[in-house]
Amino acid sequence: MNRLDRGKPRHQRGVSLWVFLPLVAFVALAVLLASGLGRNPEELPSELVGKPLPAFQLPSLLGERTITPASLRDQNWKLLNVWATWCPTCYVEHPYLLQLAARGIPIIGLNYKDETHAARDYLANLGNPYSEVVVDQDGQLGLDLGVYGAPETFLLNPEGRVVLRHAGDLNERVWEEKFQPVLDQAGSGGEQ
Repeated sequence: MNRLDRGKPRHQRGVSLWVFLPLVAFVALAVLLASGLGRNPEELPSELVGKPLPAFQLPSLLGERTITPASLRDQNWKLLNVWATWCPTCYVEHPYLLQLAARGIPIIGLNYKDETHAARDYLANLGNPYSEVVVDQDGQLGLDLGVYGAPETFLLNPEGRVVLRHAGDLNERVWEEKFQPVLDQAGSGGEQ
């Protein structure tokens, strides 16, 4: 209590600043929560857009060979799809990947933090949309790509540079809204 308030009755004394602390905390929390409401969780920024894939040397799930970024480069636009057998959304996405592969869209799989035998069984039972599958058992390549989880899909240009990133399942809506316009603009059209 300050000197001026000493002689006043209790109801006339100044209000302590501690009374406003809950109000200030509530307003700060409301602002923080409101700032995230308009964001789409599928639109995660990628530091790799415009850059080549990070360096790696990893085994193929489909054969006895080592895969590097250079071995994935050719004249085609392609998708790099991060998937795993432990990922429920990957099962939902898988039929659409098969459709894209049937249309001639090259898809490279990145089997992320998974067991090799389970991944082979998954593809044997559900079909294989991938022209190649990189085994990233310890998740280091996924970490280098900035992967938050599976599934995620990257669009790579013929030089092997990342052009687009999508977190979540790839489906017809996402393809038409995000991927197809980029391919159309590049003159690829999405058909190889």
